[in-house]
Amino acid sequence: MASSLIANALQVNFDSILGFPNNEGCPSVIYEQALEQFFDTASVRENEIISAVMGKFVGISEDQFSGVFELPMKGLTNMTEVPKDLVYDSRSIFSKSSEPVKTSCKKWKMKYEFGLLNDIFAKSVTVKAGSFDKVTHERFLLMTSIHFGLKINWSKILFDILKEMVTKSSKKAKGFASQICVLLKSAPNLSLGEAKTVPPQKILTVKTVGTYVAKNKNIGSDEDESEDPLAKKASKKRD
Repeated sequence: MASSLIANALQVNFDSILGFPNNEGCPSVIYEQALEQFFDTASVRENEIISAVMGKFVGISEDQFSGVFELPMKGLTNMTEVPKDLVYDSRSIFSKSSEPVKTSCKKWKMKYEFGLLNDIFAKSVTVKAGSFDKVTHERFLLMTSIHFGLKINWSKILFDILKEMVTKSSKKAKGFASQICVLLKSAPNLSLGEAKTVPPQKILTVKTVGTYVAKNKNIGSDEDESEDPLAKKASKKRD
């Protein structure tokens, strides 16, 4: 299972993307055995995640989660609170064409930078199974909040997602691999065993962003906007 966590991981190297000088990258490691034990044993008790890793019990609270990653603790906690007028404006701002998109739409209908942001949310934040060609209403609201600079209580939102991941009855996909390893590594007197480095292609940098832009910015430019260009290409191959 841990190997699939690595395969599905996407690490965002914001220093590199934002062009800060003297940046040497953001190396990240995965402790496979520890991750497997964490997800196998984790449960939520009184808003704290309890798990047994390497023979020791480990507790992760929201305060600890927030403190380790320096997450904001003030702002929106529910995306339905995003002002409707901003959502309305975003439908045109995000659109590749002059026509407003729906808040649940196909990714190819949006400008490629927002398509990339959708992918980041889909893989690294909301961590939900399903087609990444689709933009969900939830992710659209998140993108709207970020675009307009609204304050978001990332501490609560991300910790709630982590709690869903470890809830056995939840359909939430397993994720946050690197972040969980950081949390486990901060636990006292806990040895996590052998580490594996996250593959470079899974780390979002200036180079990988440039590659994404080059591959996606012209998709659909010569196609009928009423149909997904990728689907049309697949149809042509079958013909």
